[in-house]
Amino acid sequence: MAVHVVGAAIIRDGRVLAARRVRPAAVAGGWEFPGGKVEDGESEADAIRRECREELGVPLQVGDPLGEAVADRIRLVLYAASLADGEPQPLDDHDELRWLTAGELDDVAWLPIDRELLPLVAALLPPLPAGG
Repeated sequence: MAVHVVGAAIIRDGRVLAARRVRPAAVAGGWEFPGGKVEDGESEADAIRRECREELGVPLQVGDPLGEAVADRIRLVLYAASLADGEPQPLDDHDELRWLTAGELDDVAWLPIDRELLPLVAALLPPLPAGG
């Protein structure tokens, strides 16, 4: 049975937030969309809001689901989201955050399951300028 995980593609000013993991060791240094496991009896949207309060210290407005990916017994459902207030901080599971444009999505080493969903996120971001 796959572990049910949700992630947030947090969009602000034409950029998406990426977070670098510090643990567990198998994924340390990899970049992901913030989020985490859905607990029993919890909706996906509630799980995203809880996880982002815990991991980033910010409340979110959760939008529509963008898609999902399955790998290594993990089922990741990615949602569009925006900040409701505040500035995200790497509090617990992350040591760095970056806001990436569509042209910068390949600048970080995404975890494989998150990388699968990048085309869906890129479609939400402004296109690259001509010639860029």
